[in-house]
Amino acid sequence: MSATTRNPAGPGGVTLLGLGAMGSALAAALLDTGRTVTVWNRTPGRAEELVARGARAAGSVREAVAASPVVVACLLRYPSVQETLGPVAGELRGRTLVNLTTTTPNESRALAAWAAGHGIDHLDGAVMAVPAMIGSREGQIFYSGSRAAYDALLPVLGVWATSEFHGEDAGRASLVDLAMLSGMYQMFTGFLHGAAMVASLGVSASDFAARQVPFLSAMTHGLADYAKVVDGGDYTVPGQQSLDFSDLSHIVRASEEQGVDPTPIAAVQELIARQIAAGHGSEGFPRIYESMRAAGSTAGSDEGGAA
Repeated sequence: MSATTRNPAGPGGVTLLGLGAMGSALAAALLDTGRTVTVWNRTPGRAEELVARGARAAGSVREAVAASPVVVACLLRYPSVQETLGPVAGELRGRTLVNLTTTTPNESRALAAWAAGHGIDHLDGAVMAVPAMIGSREGQIFYSGSRAAYDALLPVLGVWATSEFHGEDAGRASLVDLAMLSGMYQMFTGFLHGAAMVASLGVSASDFAARQVPFLSAMTHGLADYAKVVDGGDYTVPGQQSLDFSDLSHIVRASEEQGVDPTPIAAVQELIARQIAAGHGSEGFPRIYESMRAAGSTAGSDEGGAA
């Protein structure tokens, strides 16, 4: 661990690279606790409100990195992380980099490898919160990578949200985050598809939501049972709805009859049909997991340097 990492809340403070809605919220929460905060954003003018609250605006990435022992990147996507950090690798040496930019697991691993090659402590974070939740216990941020950096930075990380360390594989936090978001977005898509179907009856999306919310809430209680079946690997356990019974082609047809794109439900039907074609029609609905799960190792590969 570098000497600068041992006192992350000390006089050197924290640098925030990227002042979108989330980056600004992270910086504001640190300012609220009296910490020294340096900020930088590619587009000028974003720092004015934070400066009025006590932040210091850096004129360049190099200046921003040099100002603090802890550098937090909250940028748009992985390419912007590469573009921003690549030219200042020398200045980052001996400092701690916390990446809160949304990246894929292998992108996070590549950033960790790049950081290690340049003598930079690296911690990768995945934010399970909206900006308004930063500074409260309502949000969660998952971390993976350097355990030493995580432990040293807990006084800072705890300012933002509830922190969870997911291991030294730098891509692990990202994978858990994106997997959870996958479930969320597919739920939202299913609701919007259903709303489009009933719109032909003159049912508003608000009226449909009033019916759908309690139904979906009740159905989520079944997730734990599905998980037990998947973990046990026995899809013949009594009491499950069979894949034959779960055939959703009638929902696909009903969607088409209303002139609604059936893509969301057709994708589920394809997973069901694949398992039925393989001879598993009498087994439980959770069997579609086998159509999706990755074969072989769960560990991702290192795809090279970050910048």
